[in-house]
Amino acid sequence: MILPPLEEIGGAVVWVASTFVVFQVVTLFFTGLARRAGAKPGLMHAVRDLFTLVWGIVAVTGVLNITGLTSEFTTLTVSGILGIALSLALQSTLSNVIAGILLFHDKAIRLGDEIQFSGIRGVIVQIAFRSTWVKTKEGNVVIIGNNNLLSGPLVNYSSGARFKDLLGTDAAHAPAT
Repeated sequence: MILPPLEEIGGAVVWVASTFVVFQVVTLFFTGLARRAGAKPGLMHAVRDLFTLVWGIVAVTGVLNITGLTSEFTTLTVSGILGIALSLALQSTLSNVIAGILLFHDKAIRLGDEIQFSGIRGVIVQIAFRSTWVKTKEGNVVIIGNNNLLSGPLVNYSSGARFKDLLGTDAAHAPAT
């Protein structure tokens, strides 16, 4: 017969190990996306650090719950409050990151494309998770949040040949949607 404290320790070890594996997979997925998007190594380290911090909080909370030092209700209440606070604090950042991923996935814009957005016309010189950098004819760099670009209206003057097969006609004469 296993003593109750040993069961708690075993459960805590299983919890820490399983959450570690899950967070490693999630971290690899997001750093892979960042690498494919051409993110700088500093951003990928920041993503890894963020997921490590979140894993640490989840692991400690789980261990406290398994060992009986806190109740499920307390754990759920505290984690719910932290989740709401974090999501509210990061709402615009997360919105821009998700929009950046969608812009990258949809291939709506690429480096070197000439675009016009809100009266700003220029060439895309950098696409990041949160923002896109556009260099104007005057040499100024305009930083536009990806959420704004995604919600449009965005005119891409360079994408005609790229989308010709997709539209089935000459993209320059395709009807606007």
